[in-house]
Amino acid sequence: METRRINFLYTNNPIEIPPELPPQKSRKWPIFLIVIALLIIIGGVIKLMAKENAPDDPLAYDPITLEPKKPEGFISKITQMVFSREYQLKGYSDDRINILLLGIGGIGHDGPFLTDTIMIASLKPSTGEIATISIPRDLGVEIPGQGLNKINYAGAYGEAKGSGTGGAFAVKIIEETFDLKIHYYARVDFKAFAEIIDELGGITINVEKSFTDEMYPTKNGGYETVSFKTGTQTMNGATALKFVRSRHGNNGEGSDFARARRQQKAIFALKEKALAFSTLVNPIKINNIRKTLSDNIATNLEFSDLMSFFKLMRELKVPNISTTVLDDSVNGNLQSATTEFGSFILMPKTGNFSEINNLIENIFAKTPVKIDDTPEQSAIALPPAKIEVQNGTWIAGLAARMGKRLEDKNFIITAVGNTEIKPMPTSGIYKINANAPFEVMQALQKELRIPIRQTLPSNVTATSTADILVLLGEDMRE
Repeated sequence: METRRINFLYTNNPIEIPPELPPQKSRKWPIFLIVIALLIIIGGVIKLMAKENAPDDPLAYDPITLEPKKPEGFISKITQMVFSREYQLKGYSDDRINILLLGIGGIGHDGPFLTDTIMIASLKPSTGEIATISIPRDLGVEIPGQGLNKINYAGAYGEAKGSGTGGAFAVKIIEETFDLKIHYYARVDFKAFAEIIDELGGITINVEKSFTDEMYPTKNGGYETVSFKTGTQTMNGATALKFVRSRHGNNGEGSDFARARRQQKAIFALKEKALAFSTLVNPIKINNIRKTLSDNIATNLEFSDLMSFFKLMRELKVPNISTTVLDDSVNGNLQSATTEFGSFILMPKTGNFSEINNLIENIFAKTPVKIDDTPEQSAIALPPAKIEVQNGTWIAGLAARMGKRLEDKNFIITAVGNTEIKPMPTSGIYKINANAPFEVMQALQKELRIPIRQTLPSNVTATSTADILVLLGEDMRE
C-alpha cells in the first residue's frame, strides 16, 4: 500500500485566522478589598445582633461627656461609620418622652405593692421642658377582671398575677386610661428612695408651709409625730421620706393632693442634686448604685437609657418645669364617688376621661386647650353640724386622732370615744339628727374615705347631742 505524506505547512486552501479581540478587564476584586468588606459586614451584623443602640457597659462611656467612647482600631471605626446611628430614647423623635414613676411601700409594709405615689413625668427634648402630672391613688379606673377599682391597686393586682410584672401592668392601665404612650417606668420602694437620697448626701427642699403630723406610721404598726418648719432645709433619706409620705398633717397639708405637691418638690430636688453631684454622674458609680438597689427598684430602663437620660437632664432647668395635680378641688377635674360596694373613689367630673386626657396631651401648651371650660367658682362654707367619732377597733387612740384631724379641717367635733362592742368590721358615716346637713356628711366622706350608710348598727349608740356619727371600723385606713 502506498503511503501518502500530508504537509501541514502548506495547503491550497488558506486557513482563516479570526481577528484578534481587544483584551477584557478583569472582574476580580483585589483580595484585600474583599476581606475588608467581609469584616465590615460581619462586624455590623454582630453589632446589630447584640444591640442597635448605645452599650450597656459602663466602661464604654466617657465619664465627662456621658457619651459612648469612640471606637479604637481601623475596622471598628469603619464599622461604626457604616452601621451605627445615634441612639435616641424612645419618644425622642416625637419630641415627648413619658416616664411613669411609681412609689410603693415594699416588703415589710402593709400592702407592699399598693402604689403610694403615681406620677407621669414628660420631657420635651426640643425645648428642655419637663411637665409632671400627679395622679391620686384613689382614682377609679377599669382594671381587667376586676371592674372599677382604685388605680393604686393595679400594680398589686399585676404583681399577684406574676412576680415582677406589677410595674408593667400598671403601665398598661395608665396607657389605657389616659390614652398616653408610656415609654419608660420605674417602681421604687421606700427603702430605695431613702438610700438614693443618702447616697447623694441629702437633698435641699424649701418647705413652703409648716405642718405637724401626729399619725405618721412606724414599722411596728404604731405612730409617731413628725414636724416640718417653713424654710429651706437639707433632708437625709429618712426625713425626706417622711416629708413625701405624710398624709395627716395640719395647716392644709393633710390631703393626698398636698402630699403629691410635696413629692413633686422632692423629685425636682433629687434631679438637681444628682446632676450637681459630680461623683454620682459617673457611669461606673451609676451602675453600682443600680445594682445595689436592684431588689428595691423595678424598671424597663436599660443602663444605656439611664446614661441618655442623665445627658439629657443636664440641659433641663427648674424654671422650665410645670406641675399638675389631678384633684377634687373646686376647680379640679375630679369629684368624690362611691363604688357599688360602698368604697370611696375619685372620678372625673365630666363622667369620662376626655377632658383630663386632653389636659395631659396638651401639657406643654402655654394655655392648655379644654374641651369645656368651667368658670372658676368659690368654695361654699359648710353649715354647722355636731359630730361624734367612735372607735370600733382595738387600735388605741384612733378616735382621738381622727377627731383632731377633722377639727383641723374645721369640722365641729363634740365627742370622741369607743363603741361598747368591739371589733366593728366596717366604717360608716351615719345621720343621727334627721336635720343633719347632707353636705357635711359628703365632706366627711371625702376627708375620711369611708361611705355614708343608712342604718346605724343596733349595738352602737350615739350621744343625744350629736347630729352625725362617724364609726371607725376595722376597714379604716389612716
